[in-house]
Amino acid sequence: MNNIKIISSTVIGLAFILFSSFTTTDPNEIEAGKWEADVVHSNVQFTVDHLVISEVTGSFKMFEGEMNVAKSDFSDAKVSFTVDVASVNTDNEMRDNHLKSEDFFNSEKYNKMIFKSTAFKSKGKGKYEMAGNLTIRGVTKPVNFEVKYGGTAKDGYGNTKAGFKAKTTINRFDYGLKWNSLTEAGGTVVGDEVEIVCNIQLKKS
Repeated sequence: MNNIKIISSTVIGLAFILFSSFTTTDPNEIEAGKWEADVVHSNVQFTVDHLVISEVTGSFKMFEGEMNVAKSDFSDAKVSFTVDVASVNTDNEMRDNHLKSEDFFNSEKYNKMIFKSTAFKSKGKGKYEMAGNLTIRGVTKPVNFEVKYGGTAKDGYGNTKAGFKAKTTINRFDYGLKWNSLTEAGGTVVGDEVEIVCNIQLKKS
């Protein structure tokens, strides 16, 4: 009986340690300092209408980003993000090569998509609006991202991580991605609007 009690206490203790290491903090606060994107646990995706009747989703495999913040409420947060457009992946090599061409990104000349924030405002309950400037093909336009902060946690190696989901919708024609064609019914092959969704895990530097 005593052995059972000892084993039970040990199991409970280990469970408590494991749970504590992944417990999130106040979803409205974050530790001040520099945070860098953990690309292994992050992704940058986009979705665009195809033939009017459905959607095609793709992603960018190479990117980097960081956030610098001094105030725990994010009010002074500065975010910068860079994407290698040649890393575009839609699970179709022919389509990916077309996206890299002059018709779309022209990745040989404009190899980076860049975002730099200008404001980070709280909307309450862990939700924020992040304003900034997005540059694609050398064209810079203001954009607003809806941001959801998931909180922070320590991983199994003791690293402090913070989770975010940011999304926005842009008109690709604003950035010179103007290729299109018409279907037999007169609709466009590729939609004008592109939804961008970033699931980002940051690591405390």
